[in-house]
Formats: sequence, structure tokens, C-alpha cells
Amino acid sequence: MIDEFLIRAAAAGLGLTLATGPLGSFVVWRRMAYFGDATAHAAVLGVALSFAFGLPVYVGTLAVALAMAVTVAGLASRGQAMDTVLGVLAHSALAFGLIAASFVAGLRVDLESFLFGDILSVGWGDVGLIWAGAAVVAGLLAWRWQALLTATVNEELARASGIDPRREQLVLTLALALTVAVAIKIVGALLIAALLIVPAAAARRLSRSPEAMALWAVAIGVASVLGGLAASLNWDTPGGPSIVGAAAAIFGLTLPFRRLR
Repeated sequence: MIDEFLIRAAAAGLGLTLATGPLGSFVVWRRMAYFGDATAHAAVLGVALSFAFGLPVYVGTLAVALAMAVTVAGLASRGQAMDTVLGVLAHSALAFGLIAASFVAGLRVDLESFLFGDILSVGWGDVGLIWAGAAVVAGLLAWRWQALLTATVNEELARASGIDPRREQLVLTLALALTVAVAIKIVGALLIAALLIVPAAAARRLSRSPEAMALWAVAIGVASVLGGLAASLNWDTPGGPSIVGAAAAIFGLTLPFRRLR
């Protein structure tokens, strides 16, 4: 008989992969890995503010992640170097988040679970929020799929087709912020970007079309969640890092595929 906490953990992880698969593909295509890191690091500040003001963690995390995304987009549009802006904001947000957490009674004990995830502690309410958030992200990406692809491949072609690349960038920004908010309890702020990037990077070696890559990324994410939970159960390892470790192992197995093709 499988324990209920494992069923909840698996349900939460599988729901999250519906969002991280296609979204991670765009993160890889657009080389937005550092952007994902910056948004995830900002989530720690959102956690601290949520505890300080008695708000649900998902609300504070989403608010700060959105603020980070909008700030980055605004500074980049003013001519600031994107990698510099992301580096400054990512580390500053993480530092201020850890400082704020030190002033919130009781948060220090729970902070590690928000940094590295605690998927085994999710409740059915968390599972429902994760599936709802993932469904919104997946629906948003499906709705804007062709426009997003066109803007990713060639911005000039997108403009000629009547597509505003900045609007599509905003769509990805909103989707990324929402994904970070729902993922923080599963894999933690420091590992969210890895769950976005690693399955998509592995899927890239197995795919011949963008749609196939998104589907492969979801499948690899599912395998990573189940494999990571199995490793956590058998070897008593942390759930979030085990999931990312399983994804990394799958990525290693896909390395020969391009040479074989």
C-alpha cells in the first residue's frame, strides 16, 4: 500500500511538469536560464514577506516574482546589459530575502524547505493550487504558442506578421513567475531553474520539432519526479534535489543521441 503522502507528492510533481515542460523549452530556446534563476531567487523574498504579513506563501511569492520580472524587463529596455541586470537583481533579492527571513519568527526553521523544496510535505490543498497554476501556464502557452514561436525564431518576422515580440516576452514572464510561485514548495527556490532547464535540454536531443520537444520535456519531467521520489524513499534523500538529480541523470543518458542521429 502506497502511503498517502507519496501519492500527494507524486500528484504535485506531475502537475508541475505540465507547466515546466513547455515553458522550459522556451527558456532553453531563448537562453533565459539566468532569468529563471533571478525570478526563483526573488521568491525567497516573497516567502519572507508572506510570513511577515500573514499572507499565503503562494501570494507573496507570485507578487515578488512578477515584480522581479517587470523590473528586469524595464531595465533591459533602457539599454542595461541583461546579464548584468539579472546578476545584480538575483543576488540582491536572495540576500534581502534571507535578511528579511531573519526578522520573521519561526521562518528560519522552515527556510531550508523553501530553498531546497519539501515535496513530501505538500497537502491536497497545495496539490490543487499546483495543478491550477500549471493548467493556467499550459493554457497560456498553448494559446500563444505560434506567436511565441515566431517571436523566438525571428523578431523581425514576428513584427512583419503583426506580432509584438515585447508582448510575447511579457507572456513568458508572467508564465515563469506563476510557475516559480507554485514550484517553490516542491523543488525550492534554488532548484526551480534546474527543473525548467534540465528536462528541456534533454528533450532537445530527442526532438525534431518544437511541439515534440515540449512533449518530451513533460515526459522527462514526469520520469524525473517519479525517479526522484523513488530515490528519496529508498535512500532517505531530500525530495527536491533528488528530482533534479534524476533529471540530470536522464540528461546524461541522452548525450549520445545527437551523435547517433
